Amino acid sequence: MTSVNPLRAYAAVTAAYWAFMLSDGALRMLVLLQFNALGFTPVQLAWLFLLYELAGIVTNLGAGWLAARFGLAATLYGGLALQIGALLALAQLDPDWGVSASVVFVMAVQGVSGVAKDLAKMSSKSAVKLLAPSEAGGLFRWVALLTGSKNAVKGFGFFLGAALLALAGFQAAVWGMAAVLAAILAAVVLFLPAGLPGRMKSEDSWGGWRSKDWRVNRLSLARMFLFGARDVWFVVGIPVYFQSVLSDGSAEGRRTAFFLVGGFMALWIIAYGLVQGLAPRILGRKDQTEAAMVAKATHWAGLLVPLPFLLAGAAWAADGPVLWLTAVLVLGLLAFGFVFAVNSSVHSYLILAFGAAERITRDVGFYYMANAAGRLIGTLLSGLSYQAGGLPLCLATAGGMALASWLSMRWLRAGEVTA
Repeated sequence: MTSVNPLRAYAAVTAAYWAFMLSDGALRMLVLLQFNALGFTPVQLAWLFLLYELAGIVTNLGAGWLAARFGLAATLYGGLALQIGALLALAQLDPDWGVSASVVFVMAVQGVSGVAKDLAKMSSKSAVKLLAPSEAGGLFRWVALLTGSKNAVKGFGFFLGAALLALAGFQAAVWGMAAVLAAILAAVVLFLPAGLPGRMKSEDSWGGWRSKDWRVNRLSLARMFLFGARDVWFVVGIPVYFQSVLSDGSAEGRRTAFFLVGGFMALWIIAYGLVQGLAPRILGRKDQTEAAMVAKATHWAGLLVPLPFLLAGAAWAADGPVLWLTAVLVLGLLAFGFVFAVNSSVHSYLILAFGAAERITRDVGFYYMANAAGRLIGTLLSGLSYQAGGLPLCLATAGGMALASWLSMRWLRAGEVTA
């Protein structure tokens, strides 16, 4: 650890993570808008992302062990390299292929991208635990800065993907993103300082990935339902609804819808990231105990529950696309994003606070496996609920997931009180 300048290492890790999440956000918008414009149903669109999320679950089962065995730098480089490979493969997609062949091919490519994303995320978050200053509030500040800035960058990626699709087309956009990411990988390899911590002793074995800490397990359950509550509406429901409202079916109308939908999704993610960065001030983290932070996390989880149910009621009352509903959805989803961001940020702090330094990569890997499971469930339910019951059922399902997250946090708090 003495050979590493913590600030330089943190800056290099953050830059690499920014680059990855920019491409990840752009790729999601490219795939979603391109195939929705080609006439894919909500369920078919959800299938495009299912292997991406499933790959995240599988990756996180082993990513912590891989990082501990080979070092965080190796898994970070591996994540970036796999994302470049996924982009290059996606550029080979032939528009003349049938629906089934296109779905299978894009699912496979998205699976590779899912592996890449969780390798990069686990590496970056684990590095923060090992590099952050030890004074009061230092860990929370560094975590909040990394996650908040990452989501702001990813939000810009959403808009970038939509803009590239409208201006350059699908294949040109994918080729350009692969070239830029390759240049960034080369720069990170050159500038990341040697000796980044994270490697475990050679005698440690694969069987150590499981968390033995009940707090990590209960927090992971809450995290799973939290991200399920977001992705139920975020992945398919709201983008498809807004595109149907904003596009008149013409080529010009589709391009305009690409910009507007991508712009809203980007605004939501950027605002979410900014709130994450401000979470230490919102929660007043300095000099508070972990038990106090768990109590605050439970409170904020409860604040999230009514929001999607209220939006579902508004969508049901409107009974179709009307101007006032669009305004209510935009404002309501921004409010959801504010509360969601505080929840997500305090979760990111708690997992690092709970995890022991000697096994942090495996605890974080287990936690992000639950995170990926929530996104997988949310993605599947997004397509199914929207196709079965439209926007009202989609949003009501999100409310049910938020309720389950709050109940999981109450379970964690109950354990903290009796421990």
